Amino acid sequence: MTRRILMAVLALMVAVPLAAQSSDGLQLRVDRSTDANDPDDVPEVTVAAVGSGFQINTGPAVTGWNSSNTASGTYTLSGRFTLIQPSGHVNYYGLVYGAGGMEGSGQNYLYFLIGQNGTYIVKHRAGNETTHDIQGRTAHSAIRTPDANGRSVNDLEVRVGADATQFVVNGTVVFTAPKTGMAARTDGIWGVRVNHVIPGVLVENLRVSN
Repeated sequence: MTRRILMAVLALMVAVPLAAQSSDGLQLRVDRSTDANDPDDVPEVTVAAVGSGFQINTGPAVTGWNSSNTASGTYTLSGRFTLIQPSGHVNYYGLVYGAGGMEGSGQNYLYFLIGQNGTYIVKHRAGNETTHDIQGRTAHSAIRTPDANGRSVNDLEVRVGADATQFVVNGTVVFTAPKTGMAARTDGIWGVRVNHVIPGVLVENLRVSN
């Protein structure tokens, strides 16, 4: 599965407003800013293979996935995220799971993201306009913040169990959510999300294990 993702980003791509798909299967869905006080700095999202991973630069916020990458039951989704350069204000990036309907107005998924200021969020998206907080912005010492060169490296995991889901940063459980309500739907497509105006996030070792 990891190799399939890497092949999907060998070429530099420009995303379009709804969903774009490369010939190798990587799909990108762009969420353009509608806030005049917080606009996208450039109109494009680019994705390129870098070493053993791939780098996403935004522009608009983007969700990326391969429709053949799905998980169900109990599993662990993990990946290493290197912030190459922080944005001018706090924006978030990380893992998407339990996703479905990604190409239409009925998109539905859960996501676990971290920010450059050492906070994390866990949210549920329902459709194009609605998101729900499962855990709002919360600071945690396990999250590495940018060094003097603007870089930080964080290993993220979503550990889906039978009755609860654990959210893990660098080996430390930062939050646990019971599998009820909006957090109950964990079967589905998995991928990544990078919010807007982030000059670069390198994603490596993105995988699911049981």
